[in-house]
Amino acid sequence: MGESEGLFVFLNPFFPFTTAKVLSLKASVLLLLTLLIKARVQIVTGSAVGILLLMLQTLVFLAISGGLVLAAGGAAVYATQKRRSAAA
Repeated sequence: MGESEGLFVFLNPFFPFTTAKVLSLKASVLLLLTLLIKARVQIVTGSAVGILLLMLQTLVFLAISGGLVLAAGGAAVYATQKRRSAAA
């Protein structure tokens, strides 16, 4: 019985098409799985890059605002000293 079933599959004229369909389906699934993994890695990498850029932007903002505070404080001290020297 097992040998006759093998003979039927071998003599089936549609057997090559069935095999091609199965192999193409396997290839499609493998390709889609690879693309899914690639997209997932890109999302994680993109998130990491986005977080890094957000931190960099925050640090630049803090540095600029700190510099402006120092400049404003220096201008206030200079104006106060100028006013005292003019009053004296």
